[in-house]
Amino acid sequence: MQKYEDVKGKNIIQKISSPPDILNGTIWKTILHLSLPIIVSHLFQTLYNLVDAFWLGKVGKTALVAPTITFNVVFVVIAIASGLAVGGMTLLAQYKGAKDEEMVNETAGNTFVLITGIAVVLAAIGYILTPQLLHLLQTPKDAYIQTQGYMKITFIGIPFVFGFYIYQGLMQGYGDTVKPMKLIAFTVVLNIILDPLLIFGWGAFPKWGVRGAAIATVISQFIASAIGISFLLSGKQGLRMDLKRFRFNLNIIKSIFKIGAPLALSQTGAALGFTVLIGIVNTFGTSVVGAFGVGNRIISLLITPAMGFAQGSSTIVAQNIGADRIDRAEKSVWTAVGINSALLLLLTTLLFFFGGYVVKFFINDPEVIYVGTRMFKITSYSVLFFSIMVVFTGAFQGSGHTMPVFVMQMGRLWGLRIPFVLLLTKKLHYGADGIFWGMFISNIVIALISFLWFKTGVWKKKVVKTSNAKKT
Repeated sequence: MQKYEDVKGKNIIQKISSPPDILNGTIWKTILHLSLPIIVSHLFQTLYNLVDAFWLGKVGKTALVAPTITFNVVFVVIAIASGLAVGGMTLLAQYKGAKDEEMVNETAGNTFVLITGIAVVLAAIGYILTPQLLHLLQTPKDAYIQTQGYMKITFIGIPFVFGFYIYQGLMQGYGDTVKPMKLIAFTVVLNIILDPLLIFGWGAFPKWGVRGAAIATVISQFIASAIGISFLLSGKQGLRMDLKRFRFNLNIIKSIFKIGAPLALSQTGAALGFTVLIGIVNTFGTSVVGAFGVGNRIISLLITPAMGFAQGSSTIVAQNIGADRIDRAEKSVWTAVGINSALLLLLTTLLFFFGGYVVKFFINDPEVIYVGTRMFKITSYSVLFFSIMVVFTGAFQGSGHTMPVFVMQMGRLWGLRIPFVLLLTKKLHYGADGIFWGMFISNIVIALISFLWFKTGVWKKKVVKTSNAKKT
């Protein structure tokens, strides 16, 4: 009896952790199976960044300058990695849907070689130019030495960051998001353990201070990358990347850039746009800055499910387009929109009515609480609409037609939000409310545009041509 129970339990665990049937399974179950691990992974990634800040805060206020400045610089590099990884994921998923295992493996190999090469080059450039970058960013003198050491070590770890993105992106395209989630969970726990040991020199460990935080992160990234790549090479997780038979395929490389470059540029452009927006917010004083900072963190947290549903549905779209099952691909997007909307309607309603209490949890200042309450009263339900746009981008990413994503992201910030914020705050004198109404307008308009663009069906055409790809 015990043996039967053990086998039954083992089968259940195997069923949960094994990739879903993307071409034939129940759509809503498949979406949840793919998306929930991605959502959890995003939350783990947020924890990854918070751990460094927590422990460095114990060292002193100058120590916090290092991760703050370094993150802004490294974000551009990470945008390139994640963008190109999506390019490789989309191609691989469409070949997987078309049941072309030869091209699945060839895409994996070309993605690995391309992104690894770019990672090494960017890491070397960043390491060499660290002093110049710190001077350009006007790094405070009392934090310069610490920040320089932290940034240089971080650039050494860039190839490992790219290595994990390769593993995560290719496995997602293959239809498995659970194993990357487990790996990132393991490395986050490892980073939590290593941070205090290497920062403060507990026990037999050396006391490296600020550099210790960077070294702990790089060690965690190295282990994540090494494990992920070894899984791809061994084929133990289904997808096998055979580098012994690697051949350079120019069509695959071009397609990766064609799909990934707009995504990388949109993320970089968005970062610059938010920098400009924060500059406008800063003119309204510390209370508005404090409320805006808290509000943005809460909104980012609310958007996390939409990002997970977008990436999960993009895999379903990619594989079903590869299999010429367009109706199923479209149905998966609408299902993801429905699940996301139900969840976000609940969360944004809570934020609308209780947003002031959320702000008070972070900053117990009457003026900040008042401004934060106004922010949530104006923007809360627009976040629901923005989240719908995020899910629609999954269809464009999965189909390989990512230029609309670039246009929508740039249009939301540079074409709508920043101009409306300037108009409402500087010309029409709405005060801080002008910032929040600018957010509201940009979110609503871009959601409508994304809906209309999705309805045109331009995303329904696959980007892979199996017969041509085999001949290259």
